[in-house]
Amino acid sequence: MSAPNSNQRKACWGARDELWKCLDDNQDNASSCEQFQKEYEASCPAQWVKHFTKRRDFLKYKEKMQTEGFEPADGPKESQS
Repeated sequence: MSAPNSNQRKACWGARDELWKCLDDNQDNASSCEQFQKEYEASCPAQWVKHFTKRRDFLKYKEKMQTEGFEPADGPKESQS
């Protein structure tokens, strides 16, 4: 597979941005953004889709940690022997 040319990259990034905007506007309800998802997958190489999906998940997690903070879980209780 050859690397996407400049126009193909721009089309991919544009489709990604449209999908992400739709997801943001619809509280990550993927069923509301099916057409954008299809366009995104058709415009981008599969490996890019995988990468961008992981990237979005990370950015959402990072945003949540910055706004809500980190609350450590209670670990296993030590037994009193």
